[in-house]
Order: sequence, then C-alpha cells, then structure tokens
Amino acid sequence: MSFLEALQAGTFPFFHEQDRFRSLLEPKTPPELEAMAQAAHAQTIQFYGKTVRVFAPLYLSNECINVCRYCGFSRSNPILRLTLSPEEAEQEARCLAEQGFRSLLLVAGEHPKWVSPGYVASCIRRIRPYFPSISIEIAPLETEEYREIVDSGAEGVVVYQETYLPQAYSSLHLSGPKRDFAWRLQAPERAYRAGFRRIGIGALLGLAPWREDAFALAAHTAWLLKHAWRSYLTISLPRLRPAAGGFSPEYPLSDREFAQLHCALRILFPQVGLVLSTRESPSLRDRLIPLGVTLVSAGSRTDPGGYTGAGRERLHRTIGGRSEPPNPMESAEKAEEQFALSDERSPRAIADRIRELGYEPVWKDWDECLTSAAST
Repeated sequence: MSFLEALQAGTFPFFHEQDRFRSLLEPKTPPELEAMAQAAHAQTIQFYGKTVRVFAPLYLSNECINVCRYCGFSRSNPILRLTLSPEEAEQEARCLAEQGFRSLLLVAGEHPKWVSPGYVASCIRRIRPYFPSISIEIAPLETEEYREIVDSGAEGVVVYQETYLPQAYSSLHLSGPKRDFAWRLQAPERAYRAGFRRIGIGALLGLAPWREDAFALAAHTAWLLKHAWRSYLTISLPRLRPAAGGFSPEYPLSDREFAQLHCALRILFPQVGLVLSTRESPSLRDRLIPLGVTLVSAGSRTDPGGYTGAGRERLHRTIGGRSEPPNPMESAEKAEEQFALSDERSPRAIADRIRELGYEPVWKDWDECLTSAAST
C-alpha cells in the first residue's frame, strides 16, 4: 500500500502509535504540557546530544507558474521577480560561505521555464566547492530529473505538502501543476529512488485544522521511516507569515499549541530531525531548541539576490504571468520575498545564543568523503 492509497482510505496500518499520537495532540493542562516538554527534551539529548545544525536558504528564483492563495510568489501577484544566473547564485553562496555556513538549502518558485532541472544542476555545480551539504526545495520532479540533481552534488530534498487535507488543498491551489495533490505527495518517494540521503517533509500550518494536518504528517513520517529508511528524515512545521497577496490564515495555532506539536513529534519520532525557520520570533526559537529542534536557519533572506544584491538590474514585474519592466517612478530595490521574516538576527548572533543555551551550533555535519571512504 502506497501512502497515497493509505491517505485516501483513511487507514494507516503502518502507523503503529497513532492512538498515542492523537493523545499527545489533545489539549493539555500546564502540568501535562510540562511533562511533554521534559520527555521531548530527554529524547533530544539521548539521540542528538546538545547540538543544533545551522543552515541558510538561498533563493534562486521567485518566478512561479502556480496560483496559490497563500504564497507571495503566486503567479497572480504583480510582484518584482528575478531568477539568478548560476554565476550569481555562486556569488550569493560565497557570501554565505564567508559567514561560516556549510549547509545550504536552494529554494525556487515553481516555473519550468525559469527553474528547470538542468538550471538547478548548473547552480549546484557552481556552489558545490563551497558547501559539502546542499539541499533543494523546488517543484516536484520525476525520478530521473531528481537523479540529475543528485549527480550534480545535492544530497537533500525538501517537499512540503502544504496541507494533507485534499479538499483544503484543492481550494488553496487554484491553477498550475501544483494543483495535482497526488503528484506532490509522492515526490519524496521519487526523490528517495533517485538517491537523496536527506528527505524533508512538512505542512504549512494555518491552511487547515492543525491537528488533522499534524496527524497526516505523522502518518507520512511513519510510512517514510519504513519505506525510505536509507535516508535521514526531517520535518518542518512552518507557520504562515505575511506575504504578497495578503492571505489571512483561517486556522492559526498559538505558540503554546506550536510547542506542543513539536514535543509530540519529538516524543513519537526521536530519530527524526525537526527544522525551525526564521518565520518564528527569536524568543520562541530559543525556547523551542531544548524541546526537540535539531536544525535552524539563520540570517535568512527569502528573495533571490537577497544576500548580495546579485541580478537586481534584471528585476521585472509580472502581471498575470506577463513580464513588464519596473515602473521608473517606483523604488525597485529588490525582488519580492516569499514571506516576511520574524527572526532577523545575524548568523553569528544566533550561533552565540545557541551556545548561551548550552548547545553547540554545528555548521558542517557531512562531507562526501565519508561515503567515498566507506565504499573503498
């Protein structure tokens, strides 16, 4: 049984602790939540020690062919857009490498004309000398297309389902390839067959009732742990932030519920990485680190060229998919960001704060020579 079939049937025989997880998601009293926090902390220390991996996102393009109600990059938004050349992507990567980063997530809007597998592979080949660990967050691909990305030097892939509830998914994705719920849901399986050693999944919290999405996400995690066991699995729980288009989430969850969800996932899946982005406030990020977070982004920019200003002479506005030059009366300084940041601390400030909390920031945890040595 594939995970798609299980989701459609509403039965998850491979998810052996589903009753326990549902119990962990139920409303908790303060003492009950404190007990969960202590259990999550103990699991984290046992499996990860006191380390937190630090990475940076690098946005290659904010061009997108999809119309998604909640996304700043949506084709329907008349925003300033830019796609970096591979040389400009290298310029951005050098800037991040000089700040100490050795783990990079390449992010791009979903547009086959601007962000093809060949283009992404070219960018990776330019960046590879600076970063031993490169992951991608782009449109879902065929297995052979993913294999081209792996061969170029990437080791990780991130595909967020956004919401696991098909009816909500349909109402939020109005046009474009992203409307295909099943194609997106099966992307991690195709990526695994292509040889990625890290696979990231997640849900964009606020699009649907959070407990329902959390349960489906946990079931997906259980399925991948059984069927994609050679890869290291991570989960991200981004919450909606202000973005172009002005979408307002119908199902917000509080900081308390957000922390409870992290604890529940850590308790149930002690071997899985939990990712926390700069969407969240500095104080909340600091409080969540002891509760199971193992990977954090730092110093993020969510617009292409955001670190160095690379490519800004080619900024253009799209209106309904049609490209137009910026209005000379406007102040066209940068491409549109995907969402507004909340934690704007510098990478070094975040690393210093991690140390103050008693943890060690890890800038590099992987090198290709490790597998090369193992195979000889």
